[in-house]
Amino acid sequence: MNKPLRRVSVFCLILVAALMLRANWVQVVKADDYATNSHNKRATYEKYSHPRGDFLVEGKPITASEKTDNKQYEYVRKYLYGKMYAPVTGYISPYVDSNFLEKLDDDILSGKDSRLFVRKVLDTVTNKGTRGGNVALTINAKAQEAAFNGLGDKTGAAVALDPDTGKVLAMVSTPSYDPNVLATNDRNAAAKAYDALTLDKDPKRKTPDTNFDPKMPMDNRAIRYTYAPGSTFKLVTAAAALSSGQFKPDTVPNVPLKDGKLFYPNSNMALPDSHPADCAGASLQRALELSCNTVYASVGQQLTEEKVKAQADAFGFNNFGKGINQNPLDIPSRVTPSVFPPGLDQAQLMRSSIGQESVAASPMQMAMVAAAIANNGKVMKPYLVDELRAQNLSVLEKTQPEMLSQAVTPEVSAQLRDMMQGVVNNGTGKPAAIQGLEVGGKTGTAQQGFNNGKKPYAWFVSYAKGADGKKVAVAVVVEPDDNIQRDDIAGGVLAGPIAKAIMEAVVKK
Repeated sequence: MNKPLRRVSVFCLILVAALMLRANWVQVVKADDYATNSHNKRATYEKYSHPRGDFLVEGKPITASEKTDNKQYEYVRKYLYGKMYAPVTGYISPYVDSNFLEKLDDDILSGKDSRLFVRKVLDTVTNKGTRGGNVALTINAKAQEAAFNGLGDKTGAAVALDPDTGKVLAMVSTPSYDPNVLATNDRNAAAKAYDALTLDKDPKRKTPDTNFDPKMPMDNRAIRYTYAPGSTFKLVTAAAALSSGQFKPDTVPNVPLKDGKLFYPNSNMALPDSHPADCAGASLQRALELSCNTVYASVGQQLTEEKVKAQADAFGFNNFGKGINQNPLDIPSRVTPSVFPPGLDQAQLMRSSIGQESVAASPMQMAMVAAAIANNGKVMKPYLVDELRAQNLSVLEKTQPEMLSQAVTPEVSAQLRDMMQGVVNNGTGKPAAIQGLEVGGKTGTAQQGFNNGKKPYAWFVSYAKGADGKKVAVAVVVEPDDNIQRDDIAGGVLAGPIAKAIMEAVVKK
C-alpha cells in the first residue's frame, strides 16, 4: 500500500473509532441524562403508548387505561372511583407530572421495571403488546367507602389500620379531587384543572374566572397535615403513667386544686375542665372517660417531660431520622413527622400532656397509637402496597409486616384497652359504641389559634375487635367550618360516628 493510501486508511479508522466511541458515550454514559431530559418527550410518549398497569383493591381494579385517537399519547389514565381513592393513588398526567403511588410505583405500572422484562418479551412474541404491571393495595373497599361517605362535605381525614400487620385499610382526605381532570390528554384542560386545585398557594395568580378552592383538595391531610391532637393525646400520657409503675387505672392522682381549679405555675390563669366537679378526685380511668384536663396535666408534670416524650417517641412521634425513630415514615408515601417538642417549662408540659401547646400529630400517627394499644403494645409500620404483580398477576414482591417498636408492655396495653372501652361505654365516646363488639376510643376537641381564638378540631381515635378476633384501629379528624357553631364541636359528636362506620365496615359481619 502506498503512503497516501495508507494515511487515508488510518484517518478513516480514526473516524470510525471516534464514531464508535461517541455512539457508546451517547448510548451508555449519557443515556439516562438524555432519557430524563425535560426536552426529550420520547420517554413520555412511550409511557403512554401502551396500557398502564392498575391499582387493585381486593383483587379488583380501581384504575383503567383507555385507548384514544391521540397519536402522541395513545392511552389515557382513568380513575374509576374519582375522588374516593385520590389520596391513596395520587394521579398521573402527561402535562402536570404525577404524585403519591402513581409516582412512586411508576416503574411497575409503566412496565419499565427490570422484573417485567421476560413478560414483556413474551408479550411481544405473542403479539399482545407491552403492558404495565399491577399494584395490589392493602385497602379494604368497604372501609374506604365508609370513611369517604362519612367525611362527606366536611374538611378532614380518616385512617384505618390493621393493628396486627400495619396494613392501611382506609385513607381518606377531604375535600378530595377527581384525578381524571388531570389525566386528560387535553393540555389546556389539564393546566386549568391543576390551577383550580392549587392556585391558592400563590395568591398573585388568582383570576376571576378560576374555580378557586382555598381548601387544597390535592393535599393529603391523612399523612401530610399535623394537628393539635387535643385530648386524644391523653392516651399517650396514660401509657406513660401506667408504664412508669407510679399509676394504675384506679389510681387517684394528686391534683393540686385551689378553689376547685388547677392553676399554671406562678400564674393566676387556670386550666379549664369541661366537668370540673366530676373531675375533682377522679381516677386515671374516670379522668380518661370524662377527658379531664386537670388530671392528665398534673400526671404529665409528675411524670416529667422526659418520660412523656419518651412514650410519645415510642409510639412514633419525632421520627425525623434520629434516636428511637431512625428513619422517616414512608408508607411508601412520606408521612409528615408528628411532634412532641423538647425543652418545655412546667406550664408548657401541662398543656402538652393534654395534646395542646406545640404538640402536633397526623391522623396516621394517632391511628398508630390506637393500633399499638390494640396489638399488645406493638407499633407496626403502616403500609399501603400489599403486592407488586406482573402483567399476568404473578407476585413479584410482597410487603412483609415490620414492627417499629414495643411502645408499651402487653399488660399496660390491656389496661389501656379497658380504659378506652370505658370512654365508649361510660364517657364521651358513646356515639362510637357498636353492639356485640369490643370498642375502645378517645375523643378530642383540640384548641387552635392564639388564646384559643379559632374553632377547635374534632378528633376521635378508636379500635374495635370482632368475635372472630378481627381488629381495626381508626383515627378521624374534622376541621371546623363556617356552618357549625363553636359549642357544637366535639370529637365524639362529629368524628365518632365516622369512626364507628369505618369500624363496622371492617369487623362487623
